[in-house]
Amino acid sequence: MIRPIRTSVLTITALALAAAAATAAPAAYKIDKNHSEVGFKVRHFFSKTPGRFGDFSGVIMLDEKNPAASSVDVTIQTTSIQTNNERRDNHLRGDDFFNAEKFPVITFKSTKITLVEGNTYKVDGDLTLRDVTKPVTLDAELVGMGAVGQSGTRAGFQATTSINRKDYGVLWNKALDNGGTVLDDIVYINLDVEAIKDEPKPDEPKKEEPKAADKK
Repeated sequence: MIRPIRTSVLTITALALAAAAATAAPAAYKIDKNHSEVGFKVRHFFSKTPGRFGDFSGVIMLDEKNPAASSVDVTIQTTSIQTNNERRDNHLRGDDFFNAEKFPVITFKSTKITLVEGNTYKVDGDLTLRDVTKPVTLDAELVGMGAVGQSGTRAGFQATTSINRKDYGVLWNKALDNGGTVLDDIVYINLDVEAIKDEPKPDEPKKEEPKAADKK
């Protein structure tokens, strides 16, 4: 009777370990700001004018075996807006637009990730801008991931969405003489993200204590 009991215990242990591995916690991937871009476009007069934010941070809790079980948390500094025009950038930082002094950050926190096909996903989440929080959906793609030598394990993502700026209290506009307005209400957002897996650094080799003979 002893052998069957041992076999059962070993089987249960193996199954428990397999279940634990299958449900392992997602790994944290920190956004690499130097290889990422948070950009946008909005119609100005008759063409779309681009801009971007230079200062942002975030963590993607990536489940490598089941990306739909992942999550995203991003913070953008509004004062870092750049459109290659200093006068316009200062206007955008003011109360007509972002009011960066009063509302220093824009945040996005995912609430659900749904597999569409292949490596493409719908990422639902809450976007907070000027203290107004609205649900948005990003069309996202996992471009690729893997170990890249001394640069660690990395993952690349692309995502797009659009919002109505008036939903967030960004109301400034001017009427054109021939009809229409200077700015459109719809803002198109595009994200190119490279993230680095947050892995523990290997322990440095311990320094050997000098021998008694060496101390003399």
